[in-house]
Amino acid sequence: MDLKMLIMLAGGLGLFLYGMKMMGDGLEKAAGDKLKRLLEALTTNRIMGVLVGTAVTAIIQSSSAVTVMVIGFVNAGLMTLEQAVGVIMGANIGTTITSQLIAFDLSGAAPVAVFLGVGCIFFSKRKSFKKFGEILAGFGILFMGLDIMSSSMAPLGTNEQFRSLMVKFENPILGLLAGMLLTALIQSSSASIGILQALAMQGAITLDSAIFILFGQNIGTCVTALIASIGTTTTAKRAAIMHLLFNVIGTILFTILIVVGVPYVPFIKSLSPNDAVRQFANAHTAFNIINVILLLPLANYLVTLSKKLVPGKESDSEGMHLMYLDERIMETPPIAVAQILKEVGRMGDLARQNVEVAMNAFLNRDENATEDVYRREKLINFLNKEITRYLVMANGLSLQNSDLKLVGSLFHVVNDMERVSDHAENLAEYTEYIVENNISFSPAAIEEMQDINIKVINMLEDSIEAVKKRDKVLAAKVQPQERKVDELEELLRQSHIDRLNKGECTVNSGVVFLDVVTNLERIGDHASNLAYSVIDN
Repeated sequence: MDLKMLIMLAGGLGLFLYGMKMMGDGLEKAAGDKLKRLLEALTTNRIMGVLVGTAVTAIIQSSSAVTVMVIGFVNAGLMTLEQAVGVIMGANIGTTITSQLIAFDLSGAAPVAVFLGVGCIFFSKRKSFKKFGEILAGFGILFMGLDIMSSSMAPLGTNEQFRSLMVKFENPILGLLAGMLLTALIQSSSASIGILQALAMQGAITLDSAIFILFGQNIGTCVTALIASIGTTTTAKRAAIMHLLFNVIGTILFTILIVVGVPYVPFIKSLSPNDAVRQFANAHTAFNIINVILLLPLANYLVTLSKKLVPGKESDSEGMHLMYLDERIMETPPIAVAQILKEVGRMGDLARQNVEVAMNAFLNRDENATEDVYRREKLINFLNKEITRYLVMANGLSLQNSDLKLVGSLFHVVNDMERVSDHAENLAEYTEYIVENNISFSPAAIEEMQDINIKVINMLEDSIEAVKKRDKVLAAKVQPQERKVDELEELLRQSHIDRLNKGECTVNSGVVFLDVVTNLERIGDHASNLAYSVIDN
């Protein structure tokens, strides 16, 4: 290959990769909420995991991106290894869609697709048309890149030295190493198989000489996931190893079968005897489907083996960490917003729990329980800072208007939740104060504090649930509750003055009583803000 051929090949590959990314981004935006629902479909049912992995990869157009996303889910604690193994297997099937698409040889329609796609992007005011334009333009650019790659390698079709070189790759070890290296360098199995298909278009390569290169590419694509697992939890590293194990075991198995004489290549060629490009696509698809069929029943053994290869304890769920978020998830904007909302919901539950624990500690004069409040307050402060960081990142993503509005409202939501926990911390400090100074309250005062506490907790539960479910009906029920809490606070202040005038309480106990009631009323105000964030969004 001379310099001109290499430049054309590099340029074509660049267009191919860009077109694949552009088409995947357009499909991802168009899918939007469907991607969120696909994620919710993940259960311990591995067959469902395979289907979800296949569908998401077909949309995003990258098994590496989906596998990295899965590692992010596992690292965030959202997905177990048992769930991840099915999704990873499905991703390997989904990535074959690109090679099947290439086999249709739509290069002639590529310029038209680019023209129409760019027209939709620049001249259409409707976002749905713009998304369609991205898909269409990406599709066209992908095939234009493929056409340039194919044209650059046209001289190789009649080059005897190149043909002699390709014969050497019929050696399984050399073929596997070549496939692994090519894919590891490009970081895309779809692109590396696209190069093989481009060579096949020019008659420069046959399936017989390149089958082991194709198998090796399935191992090379694992490099991205292995790199992504650096610095993650033990469980996330195990997910990356499972991806590698799946492809290595399948590759070894298929290589042995072909070496001993199983007619896999003749069978694939018989499906499309006059279409070398389709043969590569079918070989790639069949390899991954058969691999999933064979290894899915052995998924538990893959999980166990990954745990032995990556020893260590799984992360402590009680530590300072995010449960639903990981930076790798931000690569998929619709899912990223859904995960941020889940983390916000978790923060809300912790804030509500802190208020309950703090008031129970106060009413029961349990000074030991205040440590639990302070510990949870530190976690809530951590979540406030980290969720805000992710919200800033999400603001820079390409999101639907509804998601952008939601992200904007969540900045205020996390602030209100953090303030709720601050008031809980104040209540814990009052507990320590009354125990230390031996301050007591009249039965009437205790009953009144219990009454307003119950109303505020109920109000807080409804508002946090409304935020989590985006339930406007439930949010609307919070406003009447806030008015009752405000009225009750005024009533309790007057009751305190009456008791003070009658000598039924001391000045010290009265001051603490008013402070507790004020803090609870302010918690109600923040709960009301949470409800408004749902109604206004």
